[in-house]
Amino acid sequence: MSDPDTIDRIHEDGLPGEERTLDPKPDWEPRYPGSGRLKGKVAIVTGADSGIGRAVAALYAREGADIAIVYLSEDRDAEKTAEIVRKEGRKAITLRGDLGEEDFCKSVADKTVAEFGKIDILVNNAGEQHPDPEITDITEEQLRRTFQTNIFSMFFMVQAVRPHLKQGAAIVNCTSVTMYKGSPELLDYSSTKGAITAFTRSLSQNLIEDGIRVNAVAPGPIWTPLNPSGGATKEKLEHFGEGTPMGRPGQPNEVAPSFLFLACEDASYMAGQVLHPNGGTVINA
Repeated sequence: MSDPDTIDRIHEDGLPGEERTLDPKPDWEPRYPGSGRLKGKVAIVTGADSGIGRAVAALYAREGADIAIVYLSEDRDAEKTAEIVRKEGRKAITLRGDLGEEDFCKSVADKTVAEFGKIDILVNNAGEQHPDPEITDITEEQLRRTFQTNIFSMFFMVQAVRPHLKQGAAIVNCTSVTMYKGSPELLDYSSTKGAITAFTRSLSQNLIEDGIRVNAVAPGPIWTPLNPSGGATKEKLEHFGEGTPMGRPGQPNEVAPSFLFLACEDASYMAGQVLHPNGGTVINA
């Protein structure tokens, strides 16, 4: 079980934030009818209480998957996501804890298998960010915490689920546009996203002979609780997403289809790749 003190420290700046308090609300609803692309599958989605994670859980459920909803502490948001999944006719469980702790990640895998009997898809989406205009303002505690949540958790989760993954399984990691174009206020966060991209490419090569595909999604600025709850400065929020060629932030349900594509058989010939739903920003892969 996660240390309550750890969760309290993360909450000091408002993170991870509650989706139910946002105005306007992020758009999580799938935009089209399901076609059974994940029929009979079981997916673990981290950070699924809100934002991109909720939209992914909703879309996966519409496409036929049962979902293990993993989240840090926002109970009401997590229950809302579970309700969304169940309304799609699929099963859902909620698992509360700190993904930066190896034991919790092991328990996520164990409880998912106990409930659903297997694991077909792992979505490593959970993350945190803390804006600091000056590198000297980044404390050792914050640096360790950001890496623990954003990249250590992915190692822990993959290690935990690996014994249960069979040929045809898929892992989809969430990196970021900041890995490619940088971010002057998110030095530690963008560094973790670079690590996630390298992890994705390396893990893909490690698992591909066993028929397990590993890919990633690199969203641009997306309207989720992460930024308004302390993940961005007030000045940045006032113009959030305006710097993209499309001139606006994206919505979670504009990102979720990338996670679906990489998890299903449509992407059977893709491994070690990154998709870029980022509002038109052209980056060098």
